[in-house]
Amino acid sequence: MGAVAILSSGMVTGVGLDAPASCAAIRVGITGFVETHFMFAGEWLIGCPVPFEEPWRGREKLLRMVVPAIEECLAGLDGTPTQEIPLLLCLAELNRPGRFAGLDDSFLEEVQARLGRRFHPESTIIAKGRIGGVDALDRARELLAARRPYCVIAGVDTLLVAQTLAAYEAKARLQTGANSDGFIPGEAAAALLVGPVRTLPEPQLMCVGVGYGTEPAAVDSGEPLRADGLVAAFKEALGHASITLGAVDCRLTDLSGEQYGFKEAALALTRTLRERKAEFDIWHPADCIGEVGAAIVPVVLAVALAAHRKEYAPGPRFLCHFAADGSERAAMILDYAVPRAA
Repeated sequence: MGAVAILSSGMVTGVGLDAPASCAAIRVGITGFVETHFMFAGEWLIGCPVPFEEPWRGREKLLRMVVPAIEECLAGLDGTPTQEIPLLLCLAELNRPGRFAGLDDSFLEEVQARLGRRFHPESTIIAKGRIGGVDALDRARELLAARRPYCVIAGVDTLLVAQTLAAYEAKARLQTGANSDGFIPGEAAAALLVGPVRTLPEPQLMCVGVGYGTEPAAVDSGEPLRADGLVAAFKEALGHASITLGAVDCRLTDLSGEQYGFKEAALALTRTLRERKAEFDIWHPADCIGEVGAAIVPVVLAVALAAHRKEYAPGPRFLCHFAADGSERAAMILDYAVPRAA
């Protein structure tokens, strides 16, 4: 597969209203966890809302998050009109309880209207939740190969919706005083400007491998977990990058507090890693911003971009992996390097 360069980012999260603030907070472990106005079992639920001055709700909240994130990532654009740039907008999966009605019909148009910009007609919505951003990056690779100058990948989501929280609470998946094996719900938007890898003297953050897998033992299936889906995703992504897992320096994931996710990641690692590594750190931004659903892939890539440009990454290569609530699993390999001439 061809590599894709990640050029700039924008973020709106519970710990910052732009990418520099959000990434700095995530780097040092600042959290945005506060009591929300939702109550379960007699206690206020802890969540990570975006700290806007006004109490926006619903579609308006999504727009208030994603529009500035897209504007921020476009700030470094070289003058190319956005009419030539597809926008790939990642939203919550279609079967998510509490998903706002009509998002797929009009939300893309609403975003363009708020931005005062038109994007290329190949712009689309990808409604696949936590792994949607990986699909978007794969789609961007195809569009760039078809001579599009750039693509914008954006994700926006909120789990701070009564129907959504009630569904997760019914499955004992929220972190509460009575349940430590759960996640803290959050909300966020993030956006990336991506383009073709160019032969330049400066290093670029490139996605050099993408992989997918199917996990037969999903989080609420009751089946014994072997991490088959993540293992398949790891191997495919590493194969595209022509490296082994031992050549990777750090992992960046969507893990958000549930034991299932950490067990799955550990199993996948033990089944894939064949070299001895003294250290192999794992980063999970949800520790600071909560579970943010469809926003997590661009959040993770924005964190990787900041870590390399600010020179605190432990090495040039990251393995990023993501798991949907269902069976879908995805992984990607990032490499920060000076591209070699073709």
